[in-house]
Amino acid sequence: MNSSTKRESFSLLKSLLALLLIAGCLWAAQWQYHRGVARHHRNTIIETHSNMKPVQLDRVVGAPTAHEWQPVIAKGKFDVSTQILLRNHYSDGVYGFELLTQFTDIAGRTFWVDRGWVKAGKSATTQPDLPGISPELVTITGRLRLDTSLPRGSFFAIPTDSKSSLIAKANAQSGNLSANFYLDLLSGNLESLTPPVPAELPELSDGPHMAYAIQWVFFGGLICYGRFLIRREVLTRKEL
Repeated sequence: MNSSTKRESFSLLKSLLALLLIAGCLWAAQWQYHRGVARHHRNTIIETHSNMKPVQLDRVVGAPTAHEWQPVIAKGKFDVSTQILLRNHYSDGVYGFELLTQFTDIAGRTFWVDRGWVKAGKSATTQPDLPGISPELVTITGRLRLDTSLPRGSFFAIPTDSKSSLIAKANAQSGNLSANFYLDLLSGNLESLTPPVPAELPELSDGPHMAYAIQWVFFGGLICYGRFLIRREVLTRKEL
């Protein structure tokens, strides 16, 4: 039998398509793998740093990125006239807000303090009941966070005694803030400073990335095997 009769139609095109699909699967597998590695590294840092003993803010403020999530101690005053409520935050399925209050420490640094979750008011326009805060000099303990990870959400303006209010769509990272970090409040020298519902740590799960990486490698193998079966079937059919 002439060998030309055994040739597969468009074999080069089929093989090229299979190679492209395999390359795509391997790229996706590598992407998922690196995402899994990065997430595991992030979770390890969060778990390690968040379990450290609190240190004075002055010791870590020079390199906040290297000390994110570490508990720190700061002494200063809250600005009760400068607060922001962030919408669309839930606790145990209950709708509420994340409460941010400006804080100025004794070194003159001004930054946001996340005082945790508060339950929403009775209506969309009703201001929720806010936990009391002392305007006097206090000592607080909180997790150091980067300003780039400040909680997101639309804003609910809180009226102040000066007959003005925060602009509803103001950016929580703007204003005359001298610091590039904020704190998740954990406790203070006064019992009233401890948030009823403090800001939570993110979920420390590595996620399904490694499983997805293996899945993409498996898909690449299936494509390779499928191309082999197509080739074998065509040649077998032509030999009959």
